[in-house]
Amino acid sequence: MRGPAVFLAHGSPMSALGGDAHAAALRAFGNRHDDLRAIVIVSAHWQTRQLRVTSWEHAPLVYDFGGFPDELYQIEYPAAGDPALAARIAGAIPELKRGLDHGAWVPLRLAWPEAKIPVVEVSLPVAAPEEIFALGRALRPLRDEGILIAGSGGIVHNLGLVHFADKSAGVDPWAAEFDRWVAKCVAAQDTASLFRYSTMPRAAMAVPTPEHFDPIFVTLGAAWPEEQLETVFEGFQYGNLSMRSFAFMP
Repeated sequence: MRGPAVFLAHGSPMSALGGDAHAAALRAFGNRHDDLRAIVIVSAHWQTRQLRVTSWEHAPLVYDFGGFPDELYQIEYPAAGDPALAARIAGAIPELKRGLDHGAWVPLRLAWPEAKIPVVEVSLPVAAPEEIFALGRALRPLRDEGILIAGSGGIVHNLGLVHFADKSAGVDPWAAEFDRWVAKCVAAQDTASLFRYSTMPRAAMAVPTPEHFDPIFVTLGAAWPEEQLETVFEGFQYGNLSMRSFAFMP
């Protein structure tokens, strides 16, 4: 069984509390893929210049955010690690102390709340899109062992323009335009255009810094050309925070 290649929007840390359409969509996706051998995830919130990989037996959590309700800091996600799998990530430096950041544990907890599937987090290279895509390509063979490869971030992520006071605010046109363009490129696996995303209209507003967008290249690199695209969720929160999540599957 081949595991999916997925891009998961993790949104605000408040997403961890669930109770909305995005959480329901991720849970439904998790229910359809509950027999995975393991999950390998690359998050926007762990960037390094030298590739690193979590190599612990059990997954601690990092509450890498501040100013949120106390209940967020009480959340647990006791997933096991997989040191043997981590050791197979070529060129990655083992990391024994760093836990899962919220870019990893928030979407995983929404999709697989039982925390029964081993999780390995790989750091996001500070690199050009082509190099991050190459990381996805290097991880792609693991999918044939029933391992899911995930990138976690957000297609439109500009905290300076987010309407934090209103989660259900109407969608800003500039955000919708860029999100649609990316979705069209993803559906066609048009990596050449996506590599040049920063030159596209609205890109400066939608992607003021690259770390939340870059995990999409891991997912695209891990996809096979003949695979079908499934939109896991499509929509926005807080006016312009894209929650679009998608998967490539046989």
